[in-house]
This record gives sequence, structure tokens and C-alpha cells, in this order.
Amino acid sequence: MDVSLTVWLITIGGILALLVFDFYSHVRTPHVPHIRESAIWSSVYIALAIVFGVGLWFFGGHQAGGEYFAGWLTEKALSVDNLFVFLIIMTSFAVPKEFQQKVLLVGVAIALIARGVFIGLGVTIIDNFSWVFYLFGALLFWLAWSQVKGGHSETEEGDSRLIRILRRVVPTSDDYDGDKLTTRVNGKRLFTPIFLVMLAIGFTDVLFALDSIPAIFGLTQDPYIVFTANAFSLLGLRQLYFLISGLLERLIYLGQGLAVILAFIGVKLVLHALHVNEVPFINGGEHVEWAPEIPIWFSLSFILLTIAVAATASLVVSGRRAKRGEPIDKHAAKSVDA
Repeated sequence: MDVSLTVWLITIGGILALLVFDFYSHVRTPHVPHIRESAIWSSVYIALAIVFGVGLWFFGGHQAGGEYFAGWLTEKALSVDNLFVFLIIMTSFAVPKEFQQKVLLVGVAIALIARGVFIGLGVTIIDNFSWVFYLFGALLFWLAWSQVKGGHSETEEGDSRLIRILRRVVPTSDDYDGDKLTTRVNGKRLFTPIFLVMLAIGFTDVLFALDSIPAIFGLTQDPYIVFTANAFSLLGLRQLYFLISGLLERLIYLGQGLAVILAFIGVKLVLHALHVNEVPFINGGEHVEWAPEIPIWFSLSFILLTIAVAATASLVVSGRRAKRGEPIDKHAAKSVDA
């Protein structure tokens, strides 16, 4: 797509305006959002993302629209998976619920900045080094395998180490002082735990970008589509956190569903890499003609079906286990017992 600087500026300005609106309308005054509020605003942000995608489909063509929806769905599914980690961090710091909105909104802002930087670097690298598609494909296969092995337990251990490091490096008070970032204890200025939480969420968001950016580049190399799909997947994440926090533990097969999606995109990337191959030791540096390009309609359908199957199977199986009085997540239960 040939997107003008004016359109870029309008898009970025609109996204920033939504973040500012979110802060002043919901986050500025600390409170625990109720289900109705979270559901309404989650629906609003999802509707905005869909309307934007329809507009992109209309003005940019079905290829651009399809790439956007495939990318947005993938990023949205990954962002839901990331909510597990946010929940772990919030629990580790015992963050009062009325302050969690502010932490999450700051996390979204950090994620947008980090992903914008990664997208800019990714586009530059891809434009100059086509072999990076092989690297991205290998990375996605590794991430898919990590999801199958149980990424949450590994991430929880990593977050625990990060929290210990942050507490040693950053002078922090033991108690919260409202939603302030600093407080004074015995005449000494210290950071509050809420500042540490924001740092932990921010660092985690940067790590999340390492799997989300290669994944969406496997679906589209258009920087405008990559950025907007990422942005709209993050907007409304705060509301979604409070809406489905009670359901997170029931999405027991979400990791496996994401593994299938990441592996599929990895295959798509490798096939594309073969199609545009310039690596000397593969086919003499020539393009591999037999390597098919997977059409975007197939990618979109596959991603939708995988998410639907993973979510449905999770809710059905977890519901049955709950009725029988069994642990919903047996893997987690074994980890606790160990």
C-alpha cells in the first residue's frame, strides 16, 4: 500500500487521542471497573478495529483488508495470552485492583512505542536482507514449541527473576501510596511498588514484541498494516483484562492454539523465503519456483478456525473438570504440587 505521510500522521494522532481519552475518562480516577463498563468499552474498541479494517478493505483493496484482519486476529490472540503474564505480575506485587488500570494503560503505551521501533527496524531489515524471512520462520517454530511445552510456567519464572532484580536495583518502599510513583519514607524519596509494576509490565511488553512482530510480518510486510493491526490489538487490552480475568484460567488450550498459529505462520514465512530466495547455498541463490505463496484468505480462515476451536475446547473441557471438582489446569496443578 502507498500510504501518504498525512495518513500516517492522522492514524498515529487518532491512536494517541484514544489513549488520552482512555486515561482521562477511566484511568485518571482510580476505581475497579465493573463487568458492564469493561464489556461496553471492550466492544467499542473491537468495533473500532473492525470498522478500520472494513475501511482499509474498501480503500486499499481486499488483499490489504485481509492482511489487516489476519494480523489483527493473530495479535489479539497473542495479547490475550499475554494477559496471563500481566495477571502473574499483578499478583506478585499484590497491586490493588483500583490501581491496575493505570498500570495496564502505561503498559499499552510502552508496548506501542516498542512495537513501533521493532516494526521500523523490521521493515528496514526485510527491505535489505530477504534472508531474514528464514530467521523469522525459525523463531516462530521455536516460539510455537515453547507454547506447547507450557510457556506460562517458564514466563512466570522469568518474571519472578525480573521482579527480584528490579527490587535490588530500584529503591522501593514496602507499601503503596495511592497510585503515586514515588513516596517519602523517613525523609527519603523512594519509588512505590506501582512504579516497579510498570517497569515489569514494560519490560515484558518489549519481550512480547519479539514474538508478535515476526508473526505479523509472516502475514504482511506492509508497515502501515503491521502498525495498525498491532495498535488496534492493544487498544482495549485494559478493558479486556478486567472483562476476562476470571476466564483466563479456563482458556487451558489457548497456548496450544497459539502454537498452531505461530507454526502455520512460520511455514508461510519459510515458503515466502524460498519464493524470494537470494541465499547462495539454497538453490544457487535463485528463487524456488515450486514454493507456493499461501493466499491471505486461507491464512485468515485458518487463524479464525484455530482460535475458535482452541477457545471452545478450553471452555468445554474446563467446565467439565470444574463440575467434577478437578483442577481446571492439570499442568498448573502438577507444577504447584511439585
